[in-house]
Amino acid sequence: MSVGFPPVARADARVLILGSLPGAESLRLRQYYANAQNRFWWVMGEIVGACAELPYEARLQRLVQGGIALWDVCASAERAGSLDSSILAASVVVNDFATFLHAHNDVKMICFNGSGAERLFSRLALPLLTAPKAKILRVRLPSTSPAHAGMPYHEKLRQWRSALGDLVGGA
Repeated sequence: MSVGFPPVARADARVLILGSLPGAESLRLRQYYANAQNRFWWVMGEIVGACAELPYEARLQRLVQGGIALWDVCASAERAGSLDSSILAASVVVNDFATFLHAHNDVKMICFNGSGAERLFSRLALPLLTAPKAKILRVRLPSTSPAHAGMPYHEKLRQWRSALGDLVGGA
């Protein structure tokens, strides 16, 4: 059983970025997006200055200063390896988004780091939300995972930057 991490957020977060469940390297190091081949921190470095070269705690600080909250759809699940496709659907325990969104009332957009996170959220978390929280803008972005290598980095960055737009503070 893989158990995820608590959210990284300040009360004034404007964007919530969701992955599915931390991968094996992230779980081992107890850090979001710890796999060196994952481009998440490269993208966040360009957008809010949370670059991979910074110590982990400094990256998290840059995220929250930029108005970004970070979490995963799954609180826990069974999964062999790190691929979203390996998550056993029947084992998923979804995070409590109703409580999170109530405590983070400034969230205007939920961004999914890939289609796996979006599918899990739509199927398991969205039905538990009441309006207006269920109506928060949701945007699927290209996965920063090394498993999603078919799209060039510069195109991923363009889409992420375009989506986050004026909602986050820049680098």
